[in-house]
Amino acid sequence: MYYGEELVSYEELKRRIDEYIYWYNHERSKEKLAGLSPFEYRTQSGPPAA
Repeated sequence: MYYGEELVSYEELKRRIDEYIYWYNHERSKEKLAGLSPFEYRTQSGPPAA
């Protein structure tokens, strides 16, 4: 993910990984999920799963 980038500290690496995880789960859209992010897809209202 950060190949070739020089990071200053562990805290910087942790912050950037946390930002990536947030983006991955809350902001990116997936065609297979009707264009919603994984978080939006899981929290949308609809019939409960059996």
